[in-house]
Amino acid sequence: MAQQERARATREKIVDGAALTFYRLGYGLATTGDIAKEAGVTRGAMYFHFQSKEDLARAVIAKEQSLALSASSHIHARNRSALETMIILCADLAQRLLADPVVRAGVRLTTEVTNFDPPLRSPYDEWMRTFSHLAAQAITDGDFGSDVNPEKFARFLIPTFTGIQLVSDTYTGREDLLQRMREMWEYILPSVVPANRLEIARGWLDEIVPDLTGD
Repeated sequence: MAQQERARATREKIVDGAALTFYRLGYGLATTGDIAKEAGVTRGAMYFHFQSKEDLARAVIAKEQSLALSASSHIHARNRSALETMIILCADLAQRLLADPVVRAGVRLTTEVTNFDPPLRSPYDEWMRTFSHLAAQAITDGDFGSDVNPEKFARFLIPTFTGIQLVSDTYTGREDLLQRMREMWEYILPSVVPANRLEIARGWLDEIVPDLTGD
């Protein structure tokens, strides 16, 4: 049992080292030697657990997805409205992108690497399923108009949020990500929320992501 625990701890150490390396260098420039050095293990120990750089990248993404699912479960357990839950999920990811190296690396790998087989689609698929379901519930709640198509909404919002993350990273190292995410919702809300619910929706946005500009 002690040997299994040591092996598990070593594997986690390698994944965390890979996350730091992939985020700092990107997938293309990172080498297995860089990862072993960052993790503080020998290359032999690393190759005992992972056969290739791609295996390491997929392990980082899998850990990031596990963290995302755990966070999503906790957010859903708050029993807020579907619209509030969508805004909270976006704010939570933005905050974790500022603080968690595994999340930062997982998102970078997902947006940067396009030549894996099979492709790295699962994070996007999961987010779009979640937001499509929440959008459908928001329609039922009366917080979205009945003319909103939940699947189209999810296919629009997730790529939009992904693009905001990338541009924010380029300009400010994501320091302004929460404010840029808030602005995204400021523009989206009037197009999907009925007029008689718009002030309530804006109040939820103010509560979840306060406007830091004072505009």
